[in-house]
Amino acid sequence: MAAASAVRVAGRRSRRLFDIFVAEVPWTVSSKELKEYFSQFGSVQRCQLPFDRDTGFHRRYGWIKFSTPEVVQNVLQKDSHILEGSKLTLRQQIRRRRSQRKNPSE
Repeated sequence: MAAASAVRVAGRRSRRLFDIFVAEVPWTVSSKELKEYFSQFGSVQRCQLPFDRDTGFHRRYGWIKFSTPEVVQNVLQKDSHILEGSKLTLRQQIRRRRSQRKNPSE
């Protein structure tokens, strides 16, 4: 039980390293296709789509890590991103320094 909890916490921490959160991803789109689409804006280092163990499909959201902040800005400047007829929802991940994070005891 403790091991599963540690994996969940580590997963949450690793997601903070991504630049953009993507939602409304069609279930027919793979992480490879998502990476190929966003590569038109610049170098994509990593793309992650979490899967549902029960259905075997991804959960229609994921995270993308780009090589530079300029690529992130190129992606965000485009008005809409459409894959297989679905408009993707993008949200930039905010990275905070340790000194800027809220103290959980407050």
